[in-house]
Amino acid sequence: MRKVIQPQRKLGQIDISKIEIDLKCRDEIPKILHGLQYIYCNPEIREKVFTLLEELIPATIDTNNGRPGMELWKILVLGCVRLTCNWDYDKLHDMANNHEKIREMLGHGLMDKEVKYGLQTLKDNVSLFTSEILDRINRIVVDYGHALVKGKKNGENPELKLKGRCDSFVVETDVHFPTDINLLFDAIRKVIILIWQLCGELGIRGWRNSADNIKKVKKLFHQARKLKHSSSQDKVKIAQKEEKIKQAHQAYIALVEFFLGRAEESLLELKLKGSFFVAKILEIERYMEHAYRQIDQIRRRVIAGESIPHEEKIFSIFEEHTEWICKGKAGVAQELGLRVCILEDQYGFILHHRVMEKETDEQVAVPMIAETKIKYSTLYSCSFDKGFYSPQNLKELRELLAFVILPKKGKLCQSDKKVEHSEEFVAGRRQHSAVESAINGLENHGLDRCLDHGLDGFKKYVSFAVLARNIERLGTLIRNQKIWSLCRKAKIKLARDQVPVPILKAA
Repeated sequence: MRKVIQPQRKLGQIDISKIEIDLKCRDEIPKILHGLQYIYCNPEIREKVFTLLEELIPATIDTNNGRPGMELWKILVLGCVRLTCNWDYDKLHDMANNHEKIREMLGHGLMDKEVKYGLQTLKDNVSLFTSEILDRINRIVVDYGHALVKGKKNGENPELKLKGRCDSFVVETDVHFPTDINLLFDAIRKVIILIWQLCGELGIRGWRNSADNIKKVKKLFHQARKLKHSSSQDKVKIAQKEEKIKQAHQAYIALVEFFLGRAEESLLELKLKGSFFVAKILEIERYMEHAYRQIDQIRRRVIAGESIPHEEKIFSIFEEHTEWICKGKAGVAQELGLRVCILEDQYGFILHHRVMEKETDEQVAVPMIAETKIKYSTLYSCSFDKGFYSPQNLKELRELLAFVILPKKGKLCQSDKKVEHSEEFVAGRRQHSAVESAINGLENHGLDRCLDHGLDGFKKYVSFAVLARNIERLGTLIRNQKIWSLCRKAKIKLARDQVPVPILKAA
């Protein structure tokens, strides 16, 4: 049994609309709470958001029976706070149980001090959201943010002309620096651990000393790793070192192949036990495939002296979608993750984002605008940097937008100079750098490194970060309005009573 929110308040519980949030604090928590409070207190936006939250409840489940699950409003609040503050689940666990204002936003009062959340409960519930539903909630938030900027009462403003700025950045995955020998160690370590656990459950002998076996593999791994760090320039010593490196790698591979052979024998025995452990057996076989691939690449590179093509390399056996990205930035040799492209409007709201799987900037310029125009038909213009340029992109973008700010690569002809030196083009180029502020904000609030696992988890993490960023932006607007309202009241009182009254400064 799961509900969006509990309609009946408990004794001592504060109504969310009456929660007092500190206006002087410049931390991100009050800003995101202001945004969430606005969503809850506005009947129109609350109804739309709650309708989308109800889609997370499977239609086959009877909501009137069964054990009560965490309310979906609480999951939304915890997920947004986690991404806004760039917390891991351990930090979120502590704050959800001890932070007064967050607990009030979750619907807890004075009588709920004994109500605590478990760490696994938070992990299981926050992961219920899908990237599709998060994107739809994000669109509702952006629509009402635009209405708030323009002073409209509803969430639709067809007269609003949007000017976008588009850029991409790298969101790193939570992986270590990859080499062929440490990827092989990761693979064989997982094979030994998983077979050890499965054989222990079924009473199959042969893997009792698995902890010592992993230490033996690790010892040979470190020997092969350390031999590559010698800096001697003597040719004789270099030849001797290369021979020692080959021998160390061969000994390392031989031991790994020995354990892989034992693993294959155990798998045959496990398959005879029945089909109750098919998922675990498939997981073991997947890690064995990684191990065999890395053995082949080590032999080709170290023994045969062959150069491994980039497309054959895997940069993590746990996050297989990880890419090796070199953007040529100063001080950043490479980044391990995926590119994410965002499109921000002139009011600081992120209209659309795209996770770029094996794509580059010039390949996503047109799809980004086409997908954004479906959501926001009033998109008037958009600025890009030179990385998005191609003649075909410029032609197609001019068909989609009234004005395109896309600098051309290379030397400019007279007609191109006339366009790029025009007043509107120059003004758009100057405003384009503001998208770097949005990117920096996303990176500071969770999108520097994705802590969730798998490609679906990565996309969900990015969608949650974009939604949290827009809600925080909405909360900032609400906070500034309240501050200015207090300033006006203070000035009125000052003029009437002629008594000095401290006036809050708008942040």
